[in-house]
Amino acid sequence: MALDTSFIGKQLPAHNADVERGQLRFFAKAIGETDPVYCDLEAAKAAGHRDLPVPPTFLFCLDMEKPDPFALIRDLDIDIRYVLHGEQGFTYHAMAYAGDTLTFTSTIEDIYSKKGGALEFLVRRTEVSRDGELIAELHNSLVVRNPEAGK
Repeated sequence: MALDTSFIGKQLPAHNADVERGQLRFFAKAIGETDPVYCDLEAAKAAGHRDLPVPPTFLFCLDMEKPDPFALIRDLDIDIRYVLHGEQGFTYHAMAYAGDTLTFTSTIEDIYSKKGGALEFLVRRTEVSRDGELIAELHNSLVVRNPEAGK
């Protein structure tokens, strides 16, 4: 079943996420980050940061803290068994830190298919802001395999 292209341009409900030091330390350890600015407050301040900085890609984790991270999948009637991670990208405009409250606002930018409808792509852009200041833009695409295509 083809994805509903009327969702293109739809803005999804915004959500806020609080950045916590413990989360940042855990993430840094999980990805093997050895730079102490990501886990030691004194090292971060000595490097000119006001608190622990948010490591690259961690914003995606915070985006998944929304109340129902899979609502869009259900709204589009996508069978999760056929979902693949397509691509992900980040454009940074300012540094985020522990103690910040960030707002995530997502928009469906595109829905298209390839290979005769066997693969459908859902492209989403998320703006991350702090008190109205744009911090980053997250771009990601999901690929949905259509097992009925070509039958």
